[in-house]
Amino acid sequence: MSSHPVAATVASLMPRAKEELAELVAFRSVADFDQFPRSESEGAARWIADALTAEGFQDVALLDTPDGTQSVYGHLPGPEGAKTVLLYAHYDVQPPLDEAGWTTPPFELTERDGRWYGRGAADCKGGVIMHLLALRALKADGGVPVHVKVIVEGSEEQGTGGLERYAEEHPELLAADAVVIGDAGNFRAGLPTVTSTLRGMTLVRVRIDTLEGNLHSGQFGGAAPDALAALVRVLDSLRAEDGSTTVDGLTDDTAWDGLQYDEEQFRKDAKVLDGVRLIGSGTVADRIWARPAVTVLGIDCPPVVGATPSVQASARALVSLRVPPGVDAAGATKLLQAHLEAHTPWGARVSVEQIGQGQAFRADTTSPAYRAMADAMAVAYPGQEMQYAGQGGSIPLCNTLATLYPRAEILLIGLSEPEAQIHAVNESVSPDELERLSVAEALFLRAYASGAS
Repeated sequence: MSSHPVAATVASLMPRAKEELAELVAFRSVADFDQFPRSESEGAARWIADALTAEGFQDVALLDTPDGTQSVYGHLPGPEGAKTVLLYAHYDVQPPLDEAGWTTPPFELTERDGRWYGRGAADCKGGVIMHLLALRALKADGGVPVHVKVIVEGSEEQGTGGLERYAEEHPELLAADAVVIGDAGNFRAGLPTVTSTLRGMTLVRVRIDTLEGNLHSGQFGGAAPDALAALVRVLDSLRAEDGSTTVDGLTDDTAWDGLQYDEEQFRKDAKVLDGVRLIGSGTVADRIWARPAVTVLGIDCPPVVGATPSVQASARALVSLRVPPGVDAAGATKLLQAHLEAHTPWGARVSVEQIGQGQAFRADTTSPAYRAMADAMAVAYPGQEMQYAGQGGSIPLCNTLATLYPRAEILLIGLSEPEAQIHAVNESVSPDELERLSVAEALFLRAYASGAS
């Protein structure tokens, strides 16, 4: 770690940071209120609002967004004439999946082997703590040299667009000269990285109906059209023999020209089983950052336990399609819908319902903010040069902000390096990464302010 005074201050604040992250992780703030209490998300939002108020933020508010969730906003005034920087994170989290698969309880921050485990520890409650640490370090070392706005979203993981719609309706609220999205991650732990592209996303629910009701497979099987079998055919049509995504009309040959991802390292990071091949063609970076990728997220059909000998009358699936920068997500949605309809066999009835959508994003890495971040990263990570990588996931708010504020410089950093296992069981955060990135963000704010003047 750097010997810089800001680094020393952040190091001294880490015990408090761990306590606060434990408090925040304890909220079961999954923004799916059919499965998790709304009160858990509201409690997390109030915790963040109270933390901002304690740090001297003004206009702290719980924003009721159109999707029924709350985002937290606050403004910390800086020196007269200073630039404005917006800091983003989200407090909602993915469901814990199989809680029995967690070594320790998912909503109880637990230290093990030098990492802190808990749902949201890296994605993205740790990002909230990172912002607080950076601001506290600056306040202890001469003050915060820019105007700071903080926005913490309550439904990023659900992709329901509440904050995007709210921002469009209140365009002045999040206006800034630079935006730091604290919801990405280093390419690997210890290698400072900014994410320069994000794939867009569309999410659809497909339903196939063939019969008025289920039928006995012994009496009718072989002639009666099976809706589940039809659905399997449709889903299989979305992939080529090598596993590449094949949606009719969608290009699948774009190449990634930045930082490359070693295939063996990817196998280790993804924990691919021995003997199982990777899917797709091209480099790993091509496949995960520059090309479309379809994933079947869920299927409604009878479970194996308790299944009866029946021909299924209907079946449903939830399908996600990631698309790279340069591909319009709305256009990709239409292509996906047309593909699913065209590949439904036997004249079965098919319906496709769009559930969520977000555009891809590409940053301008030549901007002053990126130069300031590179200088800051070099101090926080001595001997390391800042790298540029893509991210296969989507942060829909990025494109909304880029559209609303076309002159704003948008940077993506964060705590979700491969070992963090975000969205999986046993998610964790590296306290070293939290410490270093908090230092980097603090020094970025100082360098950006200095460059602006």
